[in-house]
Amino acid sequence: MKLIPLKAAAAAALLASAGSTFAAPTWITIGDKAHALVAKVAPNARTLASRQVAVNVPVQRGSAELKTASEGVHVVEIDDGMLPTLSLAIHRTQRKCGGFLKHESMAEALAVLHRVESAPEQELAPSYAIDNQTLVSALMPQLQASNILSTITQLSNFQNRRYNSTHGVAASDWLFNQWKALNPGNRRDIQVRQIAHTWLQKSVEFSIIGSGNATETVILGAHLDSIASGGIETARAPGADDDASGVAGLTEVIRVLMANNYQSKRNIRFIAYAAEEVGLWGSQAIVAQQAGRRDRVVGVMQLDMTAFQGDSTDIWIYTDFTNAAQNQFVANLVGAYLPSYSVGYDACGYGCSDHASWHNKGFIASFPFEASDDTYNFQIHTPNDTVATFGGTANHALKFTRLALAWMVELASDATPASAKAAPVAEKVADKATRVAR
Repeated sequence: MKLIPLKAAAAAALLASAGSTFAAPTWITIGDKAHALVAKVAPNARTLASRQVAVNVPVQRGSAELKTASEGVHVVEIDDGMLPTLSLAIHRTQRKCGGFLKHESMAEALAVLHRVESAPEQELAPSYAIDNQTLVSALMPQLQASNILSTITQLSNFQNRRYNSTHGVAASDWLFNQWKALNPGNRRDIQVRQIAHTWLQKSVEFSIIGSGNATETVILGAHLDSIASGGIETARAPGADDDASGVAGLTEVIRVLMANNYQSKRNIRFIAYAAEEVGLWGSQAIVAQQAGRRDRVVGVMQLDMTAFQGDSTDIWIYTDFTNAAQNQFVANLVGAYLPSYSVGYDACGYGCSDHASWHNKGFIASFPFEASDDTYNFQIHTPNDTVATFGGTANHALKFTRLALAWMVELASDATPASAKAAPVAEKVADKATRVAR
């Protein structure tokens, strides 16, 4: 049966007729598989709308050849206090992370559903030429697995990093001080700040103002919080892989760029998002703030779980709810700078990490991941997500840190605005692939 798009009149009627039965109602958009658990976790929750969304998925797991598939996305009204339970249930029963996004209002949730159904128009793509080989090749060997492991260990030493615990607050403060110390000589083009939200934990951001193209920005993200069952203050959730590994990768890229006094042309923002585990709250709040900024975001990459190698493939690129042209660029970067690494392709479903917050609003986003959707670290969201789970080394995480540095420098070093790139995306991708092959 073909589903009719959610029109403005229908949305208005739904808003007018809905009456909450919850003490603390909230609204989420949620993917098909995770939606199957809602009735079990929260029997009083109400599904308000459902739509089928076209997504790119590999013809078979690992293959670079893609096909169009369909995934159901639903708007659900649920009690806010049930979201941590829902998150844990999704992981326990489906061995998946995420699967839903929390929204501030029913209207916002319905609007997001309409956007993903309609395939939101993407921001204008920048050039994906690979033309900073000298600089990238000089910086990349300076990235050290031992530094990444040290950061992972220190973050996982917190009792947990829950968005609403004192430990989560302390972890945010600790990271802020770590990143602030990486600013050499207090460069004026650099700002390190904490971003306050309506919950306890703050997101942390390290930004560099571009010297030649400050109207455009590239963003490298990871999430700061962790989660496991138990009390807010007492639950043990080290989150070494999920996602201290991604935050540690960001930290190491910052360290190397600062040690070399790197000055970008585009703006750079490194963001450790708060409250990812309960519906991508932090990244959604930051994406919402983007509307009030003067800069345009021309690329986003998310590092969420990079330390556990679940199969022989080095880097997996997730193709659903991400940007195909930038994904190809990411693969080309591996070929150009990391030719010994193998690349696989998979899909993770709706809302599996913070890149989804950007994608849903039409921004160009990619999500390289540690393993396939069938072989990643299943100890996440438990007290067992420790460095021991991935062998006590950060060798696998180093691969993604190298890729992230290459991606960041290639995009951030371009002074030409994306609006000046006349070639269609398909032509740019083909030309880029030719240059890499040479």
